[in-house]
Amino acid sequence: MIRTNNISFSYKEIENNEEMDSGDRELVLAARESALNAYAPYSKFRVGAAIRLESGIIICGANVENAAFPSGICAERSAFSNSVSNYPNDKPSAIAIAAMTEDSFTNEPVTPCGNCRQVIAEEESRSGNKIRIILSGAAKTLIVESISCLLPLQFNRKDLKVNLP
Repeated sequence: MIRTNNISFSYKEIENNEEMDSGDRELVLAARESALNAYAPYSKFRVGAAIRLESGIIICGANVENAAFPSGICAERSAFSNSVSNYPNDKPSAIAIAAMTEDSFTNEPVTPCGNCRQVIAEEESRSGNKIRIILSGAAKTLIVESISCLLPLQFNRKDLKVNLP
């Protein structure tokens, strides 16, 4: 039997950041500040990420490029590495992502790359929490409630043939 299935998801679209929840607005501002700190001399594409932990602490990360291109790191993975390393028992509840080219933020929101989507999925699995994803652009902001919206068919620990906790 062959079936055709559909995958769809809902998201919020906000055109005016003043209409956003104050906590989300604070997270977007932190992500934008982090983008300003990115080291992107090759692509000139700077990305910032800010994670809110359940305790209220905000952890930031920025992309860092390297002349040996595979050696760089994305903003989202930078922030999650910081979070897990320094606050391993404080679960993430949301992440905001903002990107800029040259001297201005991208008009449209930028989504996480495939590697970062997988890292967010792993962190949702590890923490047992859904992580809200706030994608900030100059013209609008999109909010999705979980990485399963952006990565619906995930590879995860259940796919491995070992017994993991």
